[in-house]
Amino acid sequence: MTRIITPGRAILAGLLVLAVVVGALWLLPSNQYIFLPDRAHPVSALVTVPKDRARQDSAGGGIYFVDVFVRKASLFERLFPWVRTGATLYPDTAVLPCGTNAKQQTQADQSEMTRSQQIAAAVALKALGYNVDSKSSGVLIDSVACDSPAVGKLQATDVLVGIDGKPVRTTGALFAAMQKHKPGDVVRLAVRDAGGQRLISAKTLADPNDPKRALIGISVEQAFQAKLPFPVRIDANGVGGPSAGLAFALDLMEKLGRDVDHGYKVAATGELEPDGTVLPIGGVKQKTIGARRAGVDVFLVPAGDNAKEARKYADGLRIVPVESFRQALRALATLPPRS
Repeated sequence: MTRIITPGRAILAGLLVLAVVVGALWLLPSNQYIFLPDRAHPVSALVTVPKDRARQDSAGGGIYFVDVFVRKASLFERLFPWVRTGATLYPDTAVLPCGTNAKQQTQADQSEMTRSQQIAAAVALKALGYNVDSKSSGVLIDSVACDSPAVGKLQATDVLVGIDGKPVRTTGALFAAMQKHKPGDVVRLAVRDAGGQRLISAKTLADPNDPKRALIGISVEQAFQAKLPFPVRIDANGVGGPSAGLAFALDLMEKLGRDVDHGYKVAATGELEPDGTVLPIGGVKQKTIGARRAGVDVFLVPAGDNAKEARKYADGLRIVPVESFRQALRALATLPPRS
């Protein structure tokens, strides 16, 4: 007996197979990560100061922070990234440092966020004339290179507090101590983490750009502690990373009575250093799109490549490049009056 398949049944069967394939591609993860825009968020509800210090802003506007959705891309998104507006794909090695899993990276991002909040509070209060007792407390490790002999001995969020038996409190002191070594030397490091302090030895590498220069194979930034004149609470609502530092500092000044936004809706991104320097950040494409979606008027972005990238996706949004916190304040103060 011969079974005749009609064209209608063949089309239906083909559609069912296609649906199963597409469903599988949506559900199965790829080996890449996808960066997606998130709408910019008002900072005001996240920053809290004592009631006797808070001042009401009646000029309108507001400060906004921007973030990026980062997750494993599905196989479908890997093959057809254009289905997600503003998406960018990255290999997992660009998202997870060598030897780090997703959980460890989340912890590192949260640690960076905590540091950025402390710095933002200190920078903003200093700009307002408050006395802030701050000090450098070591050298914070951001990441460890995969080809470094320090892999397995050092990890992100560790703090270097000594080298060769001498204390190290600043990145400058670390770089000066490393200048005394040549590639192949073994350095003795004092390291602090959540479990206390430990001593390790690590063999140095040659700098690819300068074979005579010794490196440990880590990227670092300044660890920082500050004693504020009154409590400041910043709740990042689960967002990690350091890039909201500039936005937090600007909004804190608003909370304490300084008209920073001058009636504009101001989005800001940039990692703040204790001296007020604004450092470059990642995900500028997605953050610019997120700022546009929130309908902000101005987007403060670290000067240089970050600002160039932001202008590609601005679509009429005013991009203001800044190199420091004081420059950001001046740029906002010189905007034309709101009509």
